[in-house]
Amino acid sequence: MLDHLISLLVSWVVEVISAAGYLGVFVLMAIESACIPLPSEIVMPFAGYLVSIGRFSLLGAATIGALGCSLGSTIAYLVAAKGGRKAIERWGGYVLLRPVELDRAERFFARYGAITVFLGRLLPVIRTFISFPAGLARMPMLKFQIYSFAGSWPWCFALAYVGAVLGARWDSDPTLRRLFHEFDAAVVAVLLAGSAWFIWSRWREIHHPKR
Repeated sequence: MLDHLISLLVSWVVEVISAAGYLGVFVLMAIESACIPLPSEIVMPFAGYLVSIGRFSLLGAATIGALGCSLGSTIAYLVAAKGGRKAIERWGGYVLLRPVELDRAERFFARYGAITVFLGRLLPVIRTFISFPAGLARMPMLKFQIYSFAGSWPWCFALAYVGAVLGARWDSDPTLRRLFHEFDAAVVAVLLAGSAWFIWSRWREIHHPKR
């Protein structure tokens, strides 16, 4: 079953980017940064592979990926800024975000300020949700955009670079194919584990509410 899910996810990402080029990377990274579980760890390495065969440039792939991140982050920011905590608490469960995790992100933001957006965009998982506390705090939009893009670009560049280097060695080193497959399996396994945890925790809250 896991192999089937990996195949579907990777095939869909490949088809979108192959058909739409840079626009596909932009849209997929926007989806990821809008807090919809779509791992950039699959999107950007494939963009890097296209760099290795000359279809993309490395700087172009990193930049368009970061621009997509900025769009998705802006959507998450606006949800928080316009809808407040109620909107996040109502819809956050669909992206595996619990109130306790939002509280943690808010405290982190309150402690370190706007630089949290830059640092958060460099970290797995945290990068997806860091826009919420920024929106709740009404962080100035221009500063938010600058920090979000500045943090997203190195992330996108690093993943695309890895994809480009491995893509260039793809035919000469068959072992890389197995490693890529295992890497994709790990990403999807994390998503499946997160979904299972979310369903279980919600079931427990319904059937065993705290008093």
